[in-house]
Amino acid sequence: MPEGRYPPVAELLPHRGPAILLHRVLRHDERETRCLVRVDDSTLFARADGSVPAWIGLEYMAQTVAAHGGLLDRAAARPPRPGLFLGSRRLAFAVDRFEAGTVLEARARHLRGNAQMMAFDCSLLARDGDSVLVSGILNVYLVDSFEALTSDFRRQERDDAD
Repeated sequence: MPEGRYPPVAELLPHRGPAILLHRVLRHDERETRCLVRVDDSTLFARADGSVPAWIGLEYMAQTVAAHGGLLDRAAARPPRPGLFLGSRRLAFAVDRFEAGTVLEARARHLRGNAQMMAFDCSLLARDGDSVLVSGILNVYLVDSFEALTSDFRRQERDDAD
């Protein structure tokens, strides 16, 4: 897709309504996706002063990973697949919160993995500079659907009970 011509984030994520924390896709290729985040007092997780705790940066980065997958799925004519955030490594926080009015750029670059288990090098930068505010490696597990995952769990429970 040409730069700047991306579908709305809501079409790329399994999230709905206020759970969608990204504003738009800025850039995407098969290896990396960058998204815009605006922090304001109506943002989910905003404190009374409008700021958002820095640990929410993990969700901004995870949603950028999901947007990356959603764009790849769209290019392959598949509906967006849900992913499960398994954990992170090498997390670093340069701030303890994001002030209201802050504009951020979330980046997710595919490091390794196959069609189900993947690792992404992620970062969150202040849009008005090159300062990395949050960074880490996020590990995700992709499933075809939540229904398929649920049936896998039920099957495992039955096998464990036998």
